[in-house]
Amino acid sequence: MAATRKPVVEVRRSQRRRRTVSAYRDGERVVVLIPDQFSRAEETEWVDKMLARLAAREHRLSRSDAELQARSQRLIAQYLAEFARTAQPASVRWVTNQNGRWGSCTPADRSIRISHRIQEMPDWVIDYVLLHELAHLVVPSHNARFWALVGRYSKTERARGYLEGVAATAGVVLAD
Repeated sequence: MAATRKPVVEVRRSQRRRRTVSAYRDGERVVVLIPDQFSRAEETEWVDKMLARLAAREHRLSRSDAELQARSQRLIAQYLAEFARTAQPASVRWVTNQNGRWGSCTPADRSIRISHRIQEMPDWVIDYVLLHELAHLVVPSHNARFWALVGRYSKTERARGYLEGVAATAGVVLAD
């Protein structure tokens, strides 16, 4: 396995910046913006933190359809085991054309599409959206039986609240 190379880092100090630190990629280098009053030790600490955050973000963005499919298999085994056959999707994929919903399911052809907008969200939110769509393969409507299946996921209410907050902040009205 090849060793991961540490990127070239450019630190920019700002007298206007008081507490916040941010970082972004500019080609092959990473630019880290820090307050001017930070010590060298604080600078080193924050550069390491920001490199880790960028790497985590880039990993989340690189999530693939295959990873989504594997995640669906894990969720079926954990939450829908007695419906393993029925809950089996023919395809699960990320899509970029869903602006009015987080995910969708077509039970007729057993396809599930998940909006690329949630790729950067926490894993537990992605799990909720995916389990919601998998449950539609068992129960196509949003009836009590459907919500009982989705409710097996312990973070259902938390994930719904998170998604409602994201939608409200963005000023987006989403279909249920």
